Amino acid sequence: MPATALGKRPIPLVLAGALAISFSAILYRYSEVSPTTGAFFRCLWALPPLWLIAHLEDRRYAPRPRRARVIAWTAGVFFAADLILWHNAIEQVGAGLATVLGNTQVVLVAVLAWAVLGERPPRAALASIPIVGVGVVLISGVLEEGAYGANPALGAVFGVLTGIAYSGFLLTLREAGGDLRRPAGPLFDATLASAIGCGLYGALAGDLDLTPSLGATGWLIVLALSSQVFGWLLITISLPRLPAALSSVMLTFQPLCAVLFAALLLDESPSQVQLLGAACILAGLIVASVTRRTPVLEPAQS
Repeated sequence: MPATALGKRPIPLVLAGALAISFSAILYRYSEVSPTTGAFFRCLWALPPLWLIAHLEDRRYAPRPRRARVIAWTAGVFFAADLILWHNAIEQVGAGLATVLGNTQVVLVAVLAWAVLGERPPRAALASIPIVGVGVVLISGVLEEGAYGANPALGAVFGVLTGIAYSGFLLTLREAGGDLRRPAGPLFDATLASAIGCGLYGALAGDLDLTPSLGATGWLIVLALSSQVFGWLLITISLPRLPAALSSVMLTFQPLCAVLFAALLLDESPSQVQLLGAACILAGLIVASVTRRTPVLEPAQS
C-alpha cells in the first residue's frame, strides 16, 4: 500500500511504530552480542525488505535525485555512530534508561539546528535544556549509592553522545526525505551506509562477530524487521502528518514503554532517583516539542 494511503490514519500508525521500536533495546539484550555486532546485523537484516520497498517506490515515482541519496548516506554514517553508542549505553545503564537518554535528541536537534542552520528554537525548547540536564545527572547515579547499571555514569555519557549522533542523523535524513510518498528509499540508503559504517568500525575495534549463534541471529532478525523496517517506516510515514503537539506526546510513549518492558522482561530495576531522572527527561522532551512551529519529523530512539 502506498505511503500516501497509509498516512491517512497517522495516529494508529505512529502508536504501532512506537510500540514496535520500544522493544529494540530489549531484543538487542536478548541477542547477547557485542554492541557493534548488534548494530551491524540490525542494519544488515533490514536491507532486503527495505530494498524491495524502495525499488517499488522508484518504479512508481522515478528514481530519487543523486543529491538526496548522498545526503541519506551521510545520515547513515551518523546512524552507525548512534547505534554503537546506544548499545554501549544499554550495556552500562540498562535498556530502559538508555532509551530514555537517547531521546535527549529532541532537545539536541533544536540546539544543533540553531547552531548549524540558524533556526532559533522557541523559548520553551531552551527552557527544557536544564530540565533534561537534571534528568541525565539523576540517571547517572552520581548523587546516590547503588544506582542501577554496571556503570551508570558511563552509561549516561554514552546516552548523551547517542543523542548527539542521533541528532545529526535526523537532521540529515530530514534533508534526504522531503518526498513523503517514498519513505523507504532514504531509509534504505541510510541503513546500508550504517551497516557499512558499523562493519568497518567493528573490524578496526575487533569486536564484530560475523558468525553469531543461531539464537542470536534469530533475535537480530526480529530486531531488524520489527524496529528498523516496520517501526521506522510507520513512524516516518505518520509523524509529518500529525500536529507537533500531538506528535510530541505520542513520542514519549516509546521510551516509557521501553522502561516498563525492560522491567518486566529483563528484570531491570532502576532506583527511585534514576526513575525521577527519566521522568525529568520525558517532561523536558514534551516541553521542547509541543511548541514546535512545524510537524515533528523525528522518530523516537531507535
